[in-house]
Amino acid sequence: MNILERYHAMEYGPAPEARNEADAWLAGRDFSKALFIDGAWKAAAGGRTFETSEPSSGKLLAKVSDAGAADIDAAVVAAAKALPKWSASSGYARAKVLYAIGRAMQRHQRLFAVLESIDNGKPIRESRDIDVPLAIRHFIHHAGWAQTLEKDFPNHKPVGVVGQVIPWNFPLLMLAWKIAPALAAGCTVVLKPAEFTPLTAILFAEICERAGVPKGVVNIVQGGPEAGAAIVNHPGVQKIAFTGSSEVGKIIRKATAGSGKKLSLELGGKSAFIVFEDADLDSAVEGLVDGIWFNQGQVCCAGSRLLVQEGVAEAFIAKIKVRMSRLRVGSPLDKNTDIGPLVDRTQLNRVKGLIAEGAKQGAVCWQPDAALPSSGYYHLPTLATGVSPANILAQEEVFGPVLATMSFRNTEEAIELGNNTRYGLAASVWSENINLALHVAPQLKAGVVWINGTNMFDAACGFGGYRESGFGREGGREGMFEYLAVKLPVGPVIKPTASGSAQPVEQADGTAIDRTAKLFIGGKQARPDGNYSLAIATAKGKLAGEVGLGNRKDIRDAVAAARACKAWPEATAFNRSQVLYYLAENLSGRADEFAARLVQLTGATGKAAREEVELSIERLFLYAGLTDKFEGRVHQPPARVVTLALHEPVGVVGIVAPDNQPLLNFISLVAPALAMGNTVVAVPSERHPLLATDLYQVIEYSDLPAGAINIVTGRSAELAGVLAKHDDVDGLWVFADAGICAKAEADSIGNLKRVWTGNGRTLDWTSSEAAGEPFLRRAIEVKNVWVPYGD
Repeated sequence: MNILERYHAMEYGPAPEARNEADAWLAGRDFSKALFIDGAWKAAAGGRTFETSEPSSGKLLAKVSDAGAADIDAAVVAAAKALPKWSASSGYARAKVLYAIGRAMQRHQRLFAVLESIDNGKPIRESRDIDVPLAIRHFIHHAGWAQTLEKDFPNHKPVGVVGQVIPWNFPLLMLAWKIAPALAAGCTVVLKPAEFTPLTAILFAEICERAGVPKGVVNIVQGGPEAGAAIVNHPGVQKIAFTGSSEVGKIIRKATAGSGKKLSLELGGKSAFIVFEDADLDSAVEGLVDGIWFNQGQVCCAGSRLLVQEGVAEAFIAKIKVRMSRLRVGSPLDKNTDIGPLVDRTQLNRVKGLIAEGAKQGAVCWQPDAALPSSGYYHLPTLATGVSPANILAQEEVFGPVLATMSFRNTEEAIELGNNTRYGLAASVWSENINLALHVAPQLKAGVVWINGTNMFDAACGFGGYRESGFGREGGREGMFEYLAVKLPVGPVIKPTASGSAQPVEQADGTAIDRTAKLFIGGKQARPDGNYSLAIATAKGKLAGEVGLGNRKDIRDAVAAARACKAWPEATAFNRSQVLYYLAENLSGRADEFAARLVQLTGATGKAAREEVELSIERLFLYAGLTDKFEGRVHQPPARVVTLALHEPVGVVGIVAPDNQPLLNFISLVAPALAMGNTVVAVPSERHPLLATDLYQVIEYSDLPAGAINIVTGRSAELAGVLAKHDDVDGLWVFADAGICAKAEADSIGNLKRVWTGNGRTLDWTSSEAAGEPFLRRAIEVKNVWVPYGD
């Protein structure tokens, strides 16, 4: 037998990772006192425990203290007590603590890796080479942000006590993603790990003890749904950060509505893995292994939908089957294992149920001929072909080693199929033509797009999704903003308007020709669907005019017009800036008219009215100038890749404006949304809408494309509710009374749109702080496109 024959005859032998240190750690710890609160280890107040088991065998690992509401309260109190001193400490002091955590984790990284594989079931190669090093990277990276915080984030402060709830698929990495930026920002933390995988969080709390983390700054509380709900609902928590299912994310969004809590959600996904006919097919197959069978497919951004161009589909699927037949399913502590067990029997049963349902709906499910271990929650890698776009395997997040396959004919169809999902977390594009790949990436509705690669992450690069994949980002500069609060100039409380009441007005003097103020939809003035009107009074109680009383149908028409407007979001930033400059120019030409209208409607003095008009023109100039300057960034993670952090418009943005300074607030809200390429459906001041209707003519001769801005007058409460429930609205900004704001947040869960409210208060719109970057940041999504380079 020659050398080549010997090479081909070689077989993998077992290569187990030693677990003796992990077993010794498990044996030496009292898990009935595993709550880390205020720097001390405590048992649950109610004495309860829950079991955590080894997925590869089902054997019990530990009985861990199960936190209840009293324990969560104690942790929040400890975090609140520690907050003033921690947030007031210097950036250098916080940086030293973060650095110490990272270095201590490095010293114990093999123990972390083995514990993670034992508790979660993921192959040791993944926990050893990906999860643990990347978790360490987050702490050391964010030490730098802590020290440069005041310079890089001026006019910001720590958001406060942060409640964090993490999932079981990446227990340590999710912990690092959340705790590192929170500590860098000066926040204190109450974190709840998943009950399936509590062990590495307990080890991390030990690291915090050794690394000099002040008491109460980090609190780790194990527990189930009761503990999670207690964190979400606790009045002493100022921010919730959650990673998990979209269903639970919606519950949290509704639970926090009206509370004023900042919220970031990193939820489910159904990511497209798009292979064009010019791709390197062998590389794409290896990328697919990482895309869907990494961590047994228990990855929110797993490339679970394979879209392959028709010309290479048959050959590519044949290559996939060959590669699948060589995947090794077995012990997670064997260094040769590719696929370990699923985390729990409930997850295994769920995956099996979804495959069975997919088969009923026409999918052909293929698995390699391989034996599974006799114990544990193992599942063979599965390839589903003949999948229709509506099949459950193409639409639902399986969260298992299951790949649904479809073909496409051309680029346009690939993009359409890629976006045919209610999720929007990630996507992967494979092509040797970088021009094609960079053409496709911005058109995919996903927060992260990998080109000729997949599942690439780094602390310097943001991660997060669109649509029902949640909102907010983790990692990078954009991730830091999630733990900071901007100091906006808060105005007075907005008082509720009596429902359905008409303003008593005296009859006008009759000397002027009657003017009918219609709605403005799709670039045209339109009568309201209901043919009702709303009387508008002058400051002296006389009839100033009547406006259309918009209803649900009018909002639907306005949203449809905004969605159909492609010219505005596709325009270059420079072209948008010219239009906004032109809008300012045309408003300036009618400044006297608008000042007179402000005097008539609001009772402002002539001088104050003129100042409001001039400041409105200045705001238009500001955003016209920033349109092509508020740009993304290029990140250079420690790999042969660049990451393009692109600023993209949110999409269709609904805006509900308050009554104070009605012209200025309208311009201050609409202009930044337009500047970033969004299309707008605006509900102007309910009391002074004539300032907005007077803008129709200015808009019409300022070259704004039809549908870029749509204005519907009427009752703020009713129209805000319609916008909140409309699933084709991507973002909603509401400045109204507290009840309207809370309802808007609660009603937004249909598509988990991004909602920004004043929580029942307005702003001082004359302040320079009521303009600029904080508003522009609300008007964008940040998409991170990873582009590898080199051979």
